[in-house]
Amino acid sequence: MLFQFFQILFQFLVLLLLVISGCSSMDVIVPTNINALNGTTVKIPCTFTSCYKMDITKFAMNWTYQETLNDTEEMFMTYYRKKGMVALRSDRFGDRVIFAGNLDKNDLSITLSDVQLEDEGIYNCYVRNPPDRIQGQGVIKLTVVTELPPPRDSTIAVAIGASVGGALALLILSMVVVKCLRRHRKQELISEEKMEEEGKLEAEGVAEEETK
Repeated sequence: MLFQFFQILFQFLVLLLLVISGCSSMDVIVPTNINALNGTTVKIPCTFTSCYKMDITKFAMNWTYQETLNDTEEMFMTYYRKKGMVALRSDRFGDRVIFAGNLDKNDLSITLSDVQLEDEGIYNCYVRNPPDRIQGQGVIKLTVVTELPPPRDSTIAVAIGASVGGALALLILSMVVVKCLRRHRKQELISEEKMEEEGKLEAEGVAEEETK
């Protein structure tokens, strides 16, 4: 989807700005809102930037869920030094949550399969990467829908594509018409020259007959 493409593009631009401006602290990058279709699988992305390389002896992170910002947070995934990212036993999610990121690339994303209406809520991605002193946090609001709305960006893209295609078609048609007119005019000139030549030959023949 174009919406996901722009999300990825936005994350890349944020990361690029951080690199250009100089690294001063850790930053967690997540989308603010995600729409998921009931019964499907959705990826909930979370990445972070840091001035320091991840040290597995000090690194820590947690994924938590809460129905609203005022509710108690329920931790459903965490990082263990020896086991890596581990999904915790949860009555809400069961075994539907798996780690889908890459620690080497600071990617802490997860996927949630068989999305249910009850999965709607707030998902928090907490990251601590010493010697960074500040703990990073990303907050994502997941909305579960029974039918995805038509993407507006696609409509715009189709409209732009149709406009460009129409302009190209008009240009090609104009070129064909001009070429046909030139060919027709050339044929007319050839016909006129041929008629003039035939007229000259006929006049010369008459003149020869008269001299005889």
